[in-house]
Amino acid sequence: EALSREMGWNASMAQARIAADWRLLVGDQVADHTNVLEVSEGRVIVECDSSAWATQLRLIRHDIIAKLAETVPEAGIDNVVVKAPGAPSWSKGPRRVPGRGPRDTYG
Repeated sequence: EALSREMGWNASMAQARIAADWRLLVGDQVADHTNVLEVSEGRVIVECDSSAWATQLRLIRHDIIAKLAETVPEAGIDNVVVKAPGAPSWSKGPRRVPGRGPRDTYG
């Protein structure tokens, strides 16, 4: 512990602990529907498996920040960024054609 403090690793190790112990920190229900993408610079970026879960997590993000500050204060987390699941990408695949493509697909 003295070495990590001397080398300035405490914050990095605490941030890694958040990613590793996410389930213990937020509970099984939230952890089942979320994935930690990044922990750095005082923020945790979390991706949810549905937009409904993203909305719920945005509503309780202050509670999560408080829990992280209480449990892992060395990490210095002051923001939780919640991302909804990504939309399907139409820019990749074996049958992709360069150019703008059809514009009336959804109309």
